Amino acid sequence: MSDTRDNEGLDAIRRQIDAIDEQLQALISERAALARAVGETKFPEPAGLSSVPRDYYRPEREAQILRSALARNRGPLKDEEIVRLFREIMSACLAQQEPLKVAFLGPEGTFSQAAVLKQFGHSVRTLAAPSIEEVFHDVEAGIADFGVVPVENSTEGTVSNTLDMLMTTPLLISGEVELRIRQHLLGRMASLDEVRKVYSHQQSLAQCRAWLEQRLPGVEQVAVASNAEAARLAATEAGAAAIAGGTAAEVYGLEELMANIEDRPDNTTRFVVIGREVPGPSGRDKTSLLLSSRHKAGALQELLHPLSTHKVSMTRIESRPSRRGKWDYVFFVDVEGHREDANVSAALRELEAAAAWCRVLGSYPVAIL
Repeated sequence: MSDTRDNEGLDAIRRQIDAIDEQLQALISERAALARAVGETKFPEPAGLSSVPRDYYRPEREAQILRSALARNRGPLKDEEIVRLFREIMSACLAQQEPLKVAFLGPEGTFSQAAVLKQFGHSVRTLAAPSIEEVFHDVEAGIADFGVVPVENSTEGTVSNTLDMLMTTPLLISGEVELRIRQHLLGRMASLDEVRKVYSHQQSLAQCRAWLEQRLPGVEQVAVASNAEAARLAATEAGAAAIAGGTAAEVYGLEELMANIEDRPDNTTRFVVIGREVPGPSGRDKTSLLLSSRHKAGALQELLHPLSTHKVSMTRIESRPSRRGKWDYVFFVDVEGHREDANVSAALRELEAAAAWCRVLGSYPVAIL
């Protein structure tokens, strides 16, 4: 008798779930219809006739939607799951017009591709590029609407290729993505004793330095262009393993010999989205600058003084050779706020007067989770 009552109660819960699913689907379809109406209003010409990034993709609007979803969340789903669900709904709705084309450092299975999917959802068209330079070129040429490139890692610091390209490109930063990096040792051997060589990107080798020294001392380490390329090589070469992510293991048919071998458990890479437009203010933004100081005593202090005067918080500063002359440097600076915010705008006007060279690389929503 108890089993019968239990089954009846379970059936009642399932009927409620079915009813909610029906309501959810109807509401998602209604949302998709409204999203299509927005796209038709802002971009009436037939898809494919313009190389200008789709005007109906607004990073600031998506950031506001995701923040509102997080503010409403009372569980039991985690914040990360709520963001992922809403991101995929927005991605599918946006793709009704024409899927955005987003370039990334390939081949398939890299962390850069994972960053694309985290930022844009799975309804975009991803375009693998052989190098960071080619990602920039694809966006500049209109082959891709946007590009996603790594800019810094919490363990190993700056990705110099990206900073060097930002010095010369006309493109702008229109978003950022923070991706928790989990490094795995992948291969086709039965045990670590059979590993004779380890392929990986130089950054990943550095992020796993202590583990490699302890568990695979004396094994040859070979740096390659990407972790996905490392996985491809490990899949075809006897005795070779790769350090890469879980996606690469699936793509290239490798076994996970050891999981999470990164030296720091909080290992995170920050990526930037590059495009041709600056998003409007979202309410919580970041602005990236490229500055060059004049050659005189106290020049850097004088250069940064306007930020203090107008109470603009600087979150990062990085120097790089300018390549315009020996011992000449430029500074990459991140500050809190949008270039249209009153205090940031005032600080920028004074910076432009004080700097030998000043360029705003972009204002964009702060990464969400």
